[in-house]
Amino acid sequence: MFQIEHTSHSSKFLKKADTILRERVIKKIELLKDEPVPRDAKSLAGEQASFRVRVGDYRILYKVKWNERVILIANIDKRARVYN
Repeated sequence: MFQIEHTSHSSKFLKKADTILRERVIKKIELLKDEPVPRDAKSLAGEQASFRVRVGDYRILYKVKWNERVILIANIDKRARVYN
């Protein structure tokens, strides 16, 4: 089982998001604890051990630290803004 850590960007998004969206995103993040790279995850080009998963129109960008058994949630936002 992996631990979840958040950057300031992802924490700020979760604080500002409406309740329904927040619950959906947290549920998806909790699933990553048991399966850090689910079938619907896509690898990010140019980044090693970095992935993204979708929650509706939103993307969760994260990095897996295999040796430390940590998943760092880097950013959460709509597709148009998340990759900037």
